[in-house]
Order: sequence, then structure tokens, then C-alpha cells
Amino acid sequence: MTGSYSLLVADLIGVAVFAASGASAAVAKRLDLFGVGFVGFVAALGGGILRDLVIGAVPPLAFSDWRYAVTAVAASVAVFYLHPQLNRLRRTVLLLDAAGLGLFTVTGTLKALDAGVPAVGACLIGMLTGIGGGLARDLLTGEIPVVLQRDIYAVVALGGAAAVVLLNRLELAGPVPLAAAAAGVTGVRLLALYRRWSPPVAVP
Repeated sequence: MTGSYSLLVADLIGVAVFAASGASAAVAKRLDLFGVGFVGFVAALGGGILRDLVIGAVPPLAFSDWRYAVTAVAASVAVFYLHPQLNRLRRTVLLLDAAGLGLFTVTGTLKALDAGVPAVGACLIGMLTGIGGGLARDLLTGEIPVVLQRDIYAVVALGGAAAVVLLNRLELAGPVPLAAAAAGVTGVRLLALYRRWSPPVAVP
């Protein structure tokens, strides 16, 4: 499996996961089929569109490669029809969101590095790729974005992006180490939710 193919597979898995997360949140808000599909599409591809615009990859992959849009819509429609079988919908959304955060942070950072973006910029782009879809999903469903609340979310993505940059510098950016980095982001995010970790908040 080539590196580019591995990156494509990881990207499409991230699209499917974030689409399912967005669709689950839309189902919980009782939106119709179009609404569920639209929220899933934006949640899945919003971060990637932002990444591509920042690194100058136009038109963004979400519009130039049909596989991205089809994957997002298919995952959203599947959630719409299968949601009665998804127990504890909120926990499902949080799990999918954490997985999408890990996958998109890794692929976003790699694409920024491939585009020649310096290490610090690549970390920021990787973070934005990871949090962009969840930010759009929360705004569309009328929720305060997770990234703006007391959860450790963007910090986890930034740490994961830094790990990818380090792996790349050490020439260890193979499928297994990158999968481990994505799993690490997902695991830390879920652990932060379980332990209710939060960054400092200003006292009014």
C-alpha cells in the first residue's frame, strides 16, 4: 500500500466518521433527511475544505474528488435510517467525534507538510482540520461549539499534530505510527471526557 493511498484511505475513513457524528447530532435534533445529510456533509468536509483553502489546494478535495462527497452523504444517510439501532445516541456522537478528531488531525497535518508548510504552521492547520467539522456541526445544530467550552478538544488536536510533525522529522511517518498518533488523539479526547478534564476558565 503506497503512502498516498494510505493517506486517502485514512482521509475517507475520517470523512465517514465525522459524517456519522454530524448526522447523529442532527438526528438527535430531529432534522429531516436533507438536514441530516447536510449537517453530516458539512461536519465531514468542513475542516478539509478549510485546510485545502489555507494550503492553496483549490478546488478543495471535497469538490474535486467525488469519493469525499459520496462517502459523507452515504454515511449520513446510513445513520438517518439506522439510528434506532444506535443505543445511547449522545455517547455515539462523542465517540465518533473523538475518532474523527484523531483521523483528521493526522491527515490534515500530513497534507500541510506535503504542501511545504513549516512545522508550526502544519500543526495549526492539522488542528484546524480536526476541529473544523465539529465546530460547523455544533453551530448548525444550535449547540455551543465543543472547542469553545471547557472540554480539552483543540489542545488534544494540537498535540496530535505536533506528534505527526515529530514523526515526520524522524522519518517514521508510516501507516502504523500515524495510526497510533490518531488513536492517541482519540484516546486522550475520550479520557478527557471520562475524567472531565478542562483547561483554566477566567473567573468573572
